[in-house]
Amino acid sequence: MNYLLNGQQSERLEFRKLMAGDFDECLKFFEEPLSNRYWKSKITEPKALCNEWFEKQLWRYQNGKGGTNVLIHKQSKGIVGWCGLLIQKVDNVEELEVGYSILPKFWNNGYATEAARKCIDFAFEKDLRESVIAIIQVNNIESQRVAIKIGMEVQHQTSYNDNEVTIYRINKTN
Repeated sequence: MNYLLNGQQSERLEFRKLMAGDFDECLKFFEEPLSNRYWKSKITEPKALCNEWFEKQLWRYQNGKGGTNVLIHKQSKGIVGWCGLLIQKVDNVEELEVGYSILPKFWNNGYATEAARKCIDFAFEKDLRESVIAIIQVNNIESQRVAIKIGMEVQHQTSYNDNEVTIYRINKTN
């Protein structure tokens, strides 16, 4: 299945696949200490974190596991962040997750909400799954607010990649 929103658009954003030339712009997210304050990782150096994330997205693309799309602002044509549908295994169950990250200089402008909503609509319009989840670290209030704004509800708390997380879910309604 194709989980990528390549070529899709929302009101202010265009979705496209990640490209090698995007690395330096994406690195800005990992260089911002506030971007990584919630998620525990064995890797702490920003360039190494970005490289790991970058390689994981490209692997997802090649293996049909979804992946994040680069979000391009329609007016400025600049990158504001990334968002996409990802196949994840949570509590030994394969799930479809909406994942979103916005570059720090664009925080608090509604881009995460807009992009995540588009991803969920895409998933349900294409009948990709009957529900979509968000995996959010328990202290990440900002991401929790986005999940709630797009209609997700708390399902349960669990451990995911050595992080305590809350699983939010939205079900498809016909």
